[in-house]
Amino acid sequence: MSTWKVAVIIGLGVAAMLVVQSRDPLDSVGHGSPVWSETGLLARAAVCVIAGGSLLAAGWLHRLLFGPLVVLRGPDDVGYIAEDGRTRAQAANEVRRRRKTGELPPVYPNGWYRVLDSHRLQMGDVKSVSVLGEQLAVFRGQDGKAYVVDAYCPHLGANLAVGGRVVGSCIECPFHGWQFRGNDGKCVRIPYAEKVPEFAKVRCWPSCEVNGQILIWFHCDGEDPRWTVPEQQEIAKGQWVYRGRTEHFINAHIEEIPENAADIAHLAHLHTPAIASGVDLRYTNSKTWEFLRHDWKVQWEPESGPNKHCSQMLVKHTLTVFGCHWPLLDVGVVARQVGPGVVFLLFDHSFLGRGVILQCVTPVEPLLQCVSHTIFYQSNIPPLVPKFILKAECIQFERDVMIWNNKKYISKPLLVKEDSAIQKHRRWFSQFYSENSPRLQYRRDTLGF
Repeated sequence: MSTWKVAVIIGLGVAAMLVVQSRDPLDSVGHGSPVWSETGLLARAAVCVIAGGSLLAAGWLHRLLFGPLVVLRGPDDVGYIAEDGRTRAQAANEVRRRRKTGELPPVYPNGWYRVLDSHRLQMGDVKSVSVLGEQLAVFRGQDGKAYVVDAYCPHLGANLAVGGRVVGSCIECPFHGWQFRGNDGKCVRIPYAEKVPEFAKVRCWPSCEVNGQILIWFHCDGEDPRWTVPEQQEIAKGQWVYRGRTEHFINAHIEEIPENAADIAHLAHLHTPAIASGVDLRYTNSKTWEFLRHDWKVQWEPESGPNKHCSQMLVKHTLTVFGCHWPLLDVGVVARQVGPGVVFLLFDHSFLGRGVILQCVTPVEPLLQCVSHTIFYQSNIPPLVPKFILKAECIQFERDVMIWNNKKYISKPLLVKEDSAIQKHRRWFSQFYSENSPRLQYRRDTLGF
């Protein structure tokens, strides 16, 4: 139960106790009957409780109508089947332990990756973030800029994001007070030293803040960014506003997730059942909801020339109810992927309005991906519309999660002619790997005597 609910309930209880324990004014002058007095006290207590309940209901209704939708799933929350008395966490651990991973590509492609949403980092804040197998400190200086540096102080290894504070555009170590500049990582002050060594610095990550998100650039060879993340002008100008986000953790290789765009055949099988049938693949084909169907027409193509790091998926969605097509709910989506970790899902509907879902895939560890969906939508469209779109996307996405969390990566898949886009996608995605791109290292235990 949230803190504000607890506070309201406690307040109601105290108020009810005060009302019940207080004496009626008529009793103080000896008038009125005890029955009338008792009835009045109970009535006032009931009014207090009803008012409190109405306040809670009004708060819930306000959040439903106007508040953003926030869905945060943990690594064990989705995609695992808990049976035979096991918890979901136990089932997840067993799957991860027993699953065969296959011959994997490199685990960290070169590109831009989201580390944090802008609204979660106020001026002077410091956040600890785990990405790409590293611990990072993300902070916003007094100049308003966001900076990203390695979390561990090179002095004695204290975590800058745990107790560190912002001083100007620097971050100060909580252990000895060393201060590191955000724009280049150089140490500019050691409180007890006469001189700061020239080589005293912490690794500074190339970063950018765009579309309400803070992103970092990763390249295995330390090369500078080869492209930029495009700015969505409607977000920058305030025409599209934040309406919510979802976050999931996927136990799979990063390439599995964007590859879905080219896997056209899976849409007709996995995503045709109505969203009302849920996310558990054992029950999505229930006859209860078979009168509702989602139909998809999809085309995926890579871009060329200076935008060869981009690709586009064109989606046409239709809904049928009892076999009848409902044109009002036809939706066209252009999904433009920029590098390995960012996708723009652009919606344009004559009645429902326009907006975008930003899908970001960030490797936390070699086989653990953090996937976020953040929706920005026309400010003059009721918030319920984009929240419903985001919730529908969340349900469909969680069906994929159940596949990803349990599958093996097949480096040489058995494909038919209709699967040709999958191999095309793999060739396109390979541009984000370099000779030195890190790979998953296995430790083979042997019996040595």
